[in-house]
Amino acid sequence: MTDVESPRAGAPAAEAPEYPPGHGLLEGRTAVVTAAAGAGIGGATARRLLEEGARVLISDAHERRLKAYEAELAGEFEGVAALVCDVTDEARVQALFRTAVRLHGRLDIVVNNAGLGGTANLVDMSDEQWSKVLDVTLNGTFRCTRAALRAYREGGRGGVIVNNASVVGWRAQAGQAHYAAAKAGVMALTRCAAMEAAALGVRVNAVAPSLALHPHLVKVTTPELLAELTAREAFGRHAEPWEVANVIVFLASGYSSYLTGEVVSVSSQHA
Repeated sequence: MTDVESPRAGAPAAEAPEYPPGHGLLEGRTAVVTAAAGAGIGGATARRLLEEGARVLISDAHERRLKAYEAELAGEFEGVAALVCDVTDEARVQALFRTAVRLHGRLDIVVNNAGLGGTANLVDMSDEQWSKVLDVTLNGTFRCTRAALRAYREGGRGGVIVNNASVVGWRAQAGQAHYAAAKAGVMALTRCAAMEAAALGVRVNAVAPSLALHPHLVKVTTPELLAELTAREAFGRHAEPWEVANVIVFLASGYSSYLTGEVVSVSSQHA
């Protein structure tokens, strides 16, 4: 992982805390995590769910990367399965949730992590750039939320949905109009879905990370922008993906039993 040095007035970047052990918070639960292959927030979330005792079906649109991560996790944990899923494809989304129920007989946790970013000024942005980001990030979350709610309704035992939003859903950032609009939409979708899902005993919340650095983000973001974003963080460092995953675990667990329709900022940005 590439660290980004903070340019803030000579203040040294803080080190990440020690990785916390699992405490069995999700023992016996079954979870689905989208865009879970590799070293990003989805992969970290799948690992943290397993460490807390859940059985996890991971999905991703990238088959090779997904299979490699499935093998890595299966070497350490029981209850790991994987299925390729492009969240822009309704048939694949339906297959994903049918598979989760078929494998384990139940569904308890859904983490909608799939999203697509990019940088383009609005004046130069094409319809294709706009639509592609919206289709993966917002429409994909809608498709998976709808499928999850249908599965929960059929199961009749309630459940949890956690969506991955972003602080740019609240805060303006040049070159991010499509991504910000999509993530603001995820926030609104979360709140509205929560009101409908309460009657089913289902809680729907979201996390809004600021900067969780991982190799895939480094490949598509300039060092200058990463340095600028890091400088906004009060801790003088980016978040580790597992630090965001910890909050997702909290929202998936019984410790957040009276929390629904909320967007939890996972950020040390200055107000």
